Amino acid sequence: MRVAGALLLQFNEQNGNNVDVAMLMEPFSCDGIGLAKEENKDVELAGLLIAAAEKVGNKQFDQASKLLTKCDYLSSTSGTPVQRVVYQFGEALRERINRQTGRIPIEDYFLQERIHLEYVEEAMMSPNSALLACYQLLPFCKVLNFAGIQAVIDNIASAKKVHFIQIGIKIGVECSILMQALATRRGVSLEHFKLTTIVTRNQKKVEETGKRLASFADSMNIPFIFNVIGLSDMKDIKEELFSREEKEVVAVYCPFVLRTMIPWPDQLETLIRVIRKLHPCVMVVYEVEGNHNSPLFVNRFIESLFFYSAFFDCLEECMDRDNQDRINIEINYFGQGILNVVAAEGEERVVRHVGIDVWRSFFSRFGLVETELSYSSIYQANLVNKQFACANSCTLGMNGKSLTVGWKGTPIHSLSTWKFRNV
Repeated sequence: MRVAGALLLQFNEQNGNNVDVAMLMEPFSCDGIGLAKEENKDVELAGLLIAAAEKVGNKQFDQASKLLTKCDYLSSTSGTPVQRVVYQFGEALRERINRQTGRIPIEDYFLQERIHLEYVEEAMMSPNSALLACYQLLPFCKVLNFAGIQAVIDNIASAKKVHFIQIGIKIGVECSILMQALATRRGVSLEHFKLTTIVTRNQKKVEETGKRLASFADSMNIPFIFNVIGLSDMKDIKEELFSREEKEVVAVYCPFVLRTMIPWPDQLETLIRVIRKLHPCVMVVYEVEGNHNSPLFVNRFIESLFFYSAFFDCLEECMDRDNQDRINIEINYFGQGILNVVAAEGEERVVRHVGIDVWRSFFSRFGLVETELSYSSIYQANLVNKQFACANSCTLGMNGKSLTVGWKGTPIHSLSTWKFRNV
C-alpha cells in the first residue's frame, strides 16, 4: 500500500497538473522494485484507489467514479488483502460521492449509518463467533489485556478492597484476568472486588456481562460487587454516582473507549474531571494508534488506508481466506468503520482515531502524568505474543513510556498508564 502511495506521488510530480483520468487508468509502472506478479497487480490496484480518493478530494466526481469502476473490476471481498481492503474503501468512496452529489439524501444516509454503527456496538457486547475468533487468533487484544491488567496489579498489589472502574465494558475478559490474578496473591486476603462500569446504551447487555462475572468470581471465592451507572449522556457523570468505601483502592481502566467521545469533547472532559476526583492509583488506557481525524479528506483517507491495510494483512495471515468470521469482521466491523471515516463529516464522523501524542497533550491539561510501564507488563506482552504463530509479524515497541502493538511495523494500538499529579 505504501509502495502504491509513493509511486502515485512520483507519478503526480512527473506529470504535474496535466493528468487526466485516461493516464491514471493505465497500470502504474512497478518495474525495478522487485515485486512478484500478484504484488504488482496489488500495487496497481492500490494506486488506482488512491488516485480515486484524490479526485474525490478535488470534487472531480466523474473522474473518480471511472477509477472506482476499474477498482470494482479488480477488487473483491474474497481476494488478496489488498483487493479486500480496496473493495471496502472503494465502497466508502462511492458513498461519499453519492452524499456530496445529492444522489442519496443526507438524512437517509446518516440514519442508515447510525443504524449500522449501533448494530456493530451492540454486537461487540456479546461473545459472538467473530469477536471470539479475533480474540483467539489475533494477538492484539490478548497482548493489551495481559499487559494492561499487569499494570493494574502493579498498583494494587497489597490492596484488600479493590474498586475497578472500567469505562465501557463489553464481555468482561479484562475483569476475569484481573480476578484470577487477585485470587492467586500470597499473603493478602481480598475483602471485596468491586466492579463499576458506566454505560450510555445497551445496559441490559452489560448486566448480563455482570452476571457472568459474578458467577466467575463465585467460582474463585472472590467477594464480588457489580455496579452499573446508566446515563443518557456521558456529560451527566458525577462523582456522587460512584459507590465508594473507606480504604478502597481505585483503578480506572479505559479500553478503546475514550476515542468514542472525541466528537463530543465536553463529555470527555467531564469524564476525566470526575475520574480525578475519585483519586485512582492508576488509569490504564489503550487506544487505536492512528491519525484518522485530519480535517483534510485525502490525508485522512491515506492514513486510514495504511492502517486498515495492515489489519487486513493480519487477518490474512491469522485466519483462512474462506473463514466466515474473517469475512464478517472485514465487512460488518471494519467496513463500517471505514465507511464512517471516509464518507461522513461533522458530528456524524464518529470514528476519529488519534495517536498517543494527541492523548498526551489532552491528558496534560488535567494534571495527568504518564508513568513507565513495568518490566512485568512488558514481559507479559512479549510472553503472550510468543504464543501466536504470527508472533514475528506482530511488532511490539515503545513510544516514549507507552507500549505500541503493531503489524509488520505499522502501529495498530497503544497502551499507556497515567496518574494524576498531586492525587
